[in-house]
Amino acid sequence: MNTHRVTEAMTDQFREYLIREERSQATVEKYLRDIRAFMDYCKEKNGYVDKTVVMAYKEYIRENYKPSSVNSMLASVNGFCKFMGWQECCVRPLKVQRAIFCQEERMLKKEEYFRLLKTAKYKNDFRMCMIMETLGSTGMRVSELPYVTVEALKQRQTVISCKGKIRKIFLPEKLCQKLKNYIKKMNIRSGSIFVTRSGKPMNRSNIWAAMKKICQDAGVDPRKVFPHNFRHLFAVMYYEMEKDIAKLADLLGHSCVETTRIYILTDGMQHRKQIERLNMLLE
Repeated sequence: MNTHRVTEAMTDQFREYLIREERSQATVEKYLRDIRAFMDYCKEKNGYVDKTVVMAYKEYIRENYKPSSVNSMLASVNGFCKFMGWQECCVRPLKVQRAIFCQEERMLKKEEYFRLLKTAKYKNDFRMCMIMETLGSTGMRVSELPYVTVEALKQRQTVISCKGKIRKIFLPEKLCQKLKNYIKKMNIRSGSIFVTRSGKPMNRSNIWAAMKKICQDAGVDPRKVFPHNFRHLFAVMYYEMEKDIAKLADLLGHSCVETTRIYILTDGMQHRKQIERLNMLLE
């Protein structure tokens, strides 16, 4: 069995490879975070890697993380092993049955979304209110917000270059009007609309932290409030209205409809009602 020694220099090499492959910054950070955790585990095993060590690591994370997280971490480890030419060290992901509904405590409902908006407005946090409305009414990723510019409002659309793909996102007329009022109020004349005091585009951590501050006053569980959940809410509401998953996939920028299916999972209440209507019991 082939045995390989892991070094810190390998992490830098892998980072450069991911950047050359034009992976997004978030993806690069995620892969590196997973690889560092794997390397820390390997150091406890004398700093060597072989198939046995990777299989043991798989069992270790299986006992400490959810199956979906385990498979995500294993994808990073397998990618690293392939990059290093250690194909014999790759392991299979866990077999996970596709979910038919999401956890109720993690699903942001439409009425909760509007409570968040009203609370932000009441607290005079107009920037946060507009950010949430933009995410909720377009389905864009939080990383795409810097593309919402003063210039884009004139076209009522923005062109996004993300994850190696270029796509258009349409900005609803009502949203454009509200954003025009916002930039006038904030004296923003050009460039990205959602910026910090220093004029730099707000990042994911800025936005997430600001969202959390609104939760308590809005009476919304903080576990439901994170930027990506607004994208999920958009997907659910659009699908309920149109029932067109292919068009939804285009709007979300997904190349695979299977990815879109994850976004339109409900909290299971609909499934429960359908099962109740089966009436498979004696009177």
